[in-house]
Amino acid sequence: MNIQDIRRDFPILNQEVNGHPLVYLDSSATSQKPIQVIETLEKYYKEINSNVHRGVHTLGTRATDAYEGSREKVRKYINAKSTQEVIFTRGTTTALNTVASSYAAANLKTGDEIVITYMEHHSNIIPWQQVARRTGAELKYIPLQEDGTISLEDVRATITDKTKIVSVMQVSNVLGVINPVKEIAEIAHANGAIMVVDAAQSAPHMKIDVQDLDCDFLAFSGHKMCGPTGIGVLYGKKKLLEKMEPIEFGGEMIDFVHLQESTWKELPWKFEAGTPIIAGAIGLGAAIDYLTAIGLENIAEHEHKLAAYALERMSAVPGMAIYGPMDPAKRVGVVTFNISDVHPHDVATVLDAEGIAVRAGHHCAQPLMRWLKVSATARASFYLYNTEEDIDKLVEGLVKTKEYFSDVF
Repeated sequence: MNIQDIRRDFPILNQEVNGHPLVYLDSSATSQKPIQVIETLEKYYKEINSNVHRGVHTLGTRATDAYEGSREKVRKYINAKSTQEVIFTRGTTTALNTVASSYAAANLKTGDEIVITYMEHHSNIIPWQQVARRTGAELKYIPLQEDGTISLEDVRATITDKTKIVSVMQVSNVLGVINPVKEIAEIAHANGAIMVVDAAQSAPHMKIDVQDLDCDFLAFSGHKMCGPTGIGVLYGKKKLLEKMEPIEFGGEMIDFVHLQESTWKELPWKFEAGTPIIAGAIGLGAAIDYLTAIGLENIAEHEHKLAAYALERMSAVPGMAIYGPMDPAKRVGVVTFNISDVHPHDVATVLDAEGIAVRAGHHCAQPLMRWLKVSATARASFYLYNTEEDIDKLVEGLVKTKEYFSDVF
């Protein structure tokens, strides 16, 4: 992959921030969008804007074809068996809440167990807390190793024959660690549990095959993978989705409505009430086309190189604490860190003055922050448009930050 050609596809990168060329290192929060996605959205609104699945007029047919065409692109992207297993949602959060509110609420009872990890995003913690409270199930946590990785021995020790749901992120948004979700799914299934995968941080960066993973549900967001905001995907095995009740009701998800009762459409539409996120889904399809043309294997290789380079360069900064495994093969392009005696918000503020965008805070992972024994961290996250020069500028900014606060205090 030619990184300079790729960078030319992202017009937002061609600007200055606070008098410096923009260095965008916050793709784990949201990725930038290539011109191909932007033009697809523009074309939809200019040329085919219409509701889907309703009118028989030309614009309605074009919009429906584009919308359902994107569903097929998602199916191929994750290797689902059928488009009936691909549900469009507002994002990972909505997808995980759907599983918790529909499947889990109907299938859990007192004494059952839900198993997650300490590294989960709040979107993969709070829905399970809520359903556990309503059903009487127990929420359990797989412990982490010293470097933030998961041991399969600990997985086997935590999951029991009482476990009904295991939900784990494939990649940590804080530690960058790649979790062995395929092996965890095998352990879950051996104990009679289903496996839910939060793929928000993996779908943009690596090839996903839901049949190979043998996960029962998988969720991800479009805006982290070069697509628009407000669109995401819930994959579910057809046999499970067919038994689940929708959690939103209204137009388009119905088959027949009578005065006292109604029936639902077949999959996937019974879970897509109301006017769907048409432009977002079409834009996500364009993002998938873009990433597929570059190659997920090439993107993953590029990010591993950037992670290795960043770990080497950043480790040399005095007072630097880096969280997660130091082996770049075990992580994606995410490096979360702190500088001694400098609050991460101050780090991010000084870096922003240099035109460098990083994230600072608890990253929607407060249980993990407590496990790390910190209140907050700074995070640099890389994507296909980042370069080693971006990391060099980050390191220069970190050195300036350290020197500035050393002089102040």
